[in-house]
Amino acid sequence: MNTDITSLFCIVDDFCKIFEPYWNRYLITSGKKQRNRQSRMSLSEMMTIVLFHHSFPHLSFKDYYNKIITTFLKPLFPQLLSYSRFVRLKYRILIPLITFFAHTKGKCTGISYVDSTPIKVCHNRRIYNHKVFRGTSQRGKSSTGWFFGFKLHVIVNHIGEIVDIYFTSGNVNDRHPLPTLCRNLFGKVFGDKGYLSKNLQSKLRSEYDVELVTKVRKNMKNPEHSVIDKTLLSKRSLIETVIGELKKRTNIQHTRHRSPRNFMVNLFSSLIQYNLFQKKPSLKSVLVL
Repeated sequence: MNTDITSLFCIVDDFCKIFEPYWNRYLITSGKKQRNRQSRMSLSEMMTIVLFHHSFPHLSFKDYYNKIITTFLKPLFPQLLSYSRFVRLKYRILIPLITFFAHTKGKCTGISYVDSTPIKVCHNRRIYNHKVFRGTSQRGKSSTGWFFGFKLHVIVNHIGEIVDIYFTSGNVNDRHPLPTLCRNLFGKVFGDKGYLSKNLQSKLRSEYDVELVTKVRKNMKNPEHSVIDKTLLSKRSLIETVIGELKKRTNIQHTRHRSPRNFMVNLFSSLIQYNLFQKKPSLKSVLVL
């Protein structure tokens, strides 16, 4: 356990040594003199603790902090904060986490898969009593039924690396964020029937030179896909496996959030932890386009 968290800290600390000077240089100030008092714990230490939490998806952050960090790993953090103080300062690492995610995500390989997944913020029976995300989260419907929360739109390459993400409320159609997700892609993007649209296909082809390949509904004529496209389209379960890894191994979704900022911290730390996995789901054989 110590070796894993030590190697994780080295990766995060190397990033923070480069990121922090630039971040402090371009911060916008209010013009008033303020104390620039440093926290007892460094930015890299706090990020490491949050990221390492996703190695224990069965534990809530409170149980993880009190049972793992303060019990077994306290010697590694000599200036460890109390749980309540750490949670209060947790929002400070949101911007570094977003930047670190951009640093760890994969690159487009010409073969991409797109899909979305619901991120529930509460049980459906508690929608009217929910307060944390009131006004931001919305009701939506997925293949598993109705939910209340957000949608995470994900694009992965053929080796299972996350290339880009887009975050929306739960009632947004899957087709709307796709042009933004495809702005830095090339080659072909494979999706399910939810992305079926001739206008969207022509827009992606004309503006981004990206070809969208999807399945069709039963009452439609079969498109004239090549053998390569049919083979790659049949491997669309790859992105479903990636989403399954995010929800089972990194605990990207839970309903115990008490603030929107800490919700985003959990979201991006989950994505980063997946990016740092040594073994990711991928296609066993790849056909070159």
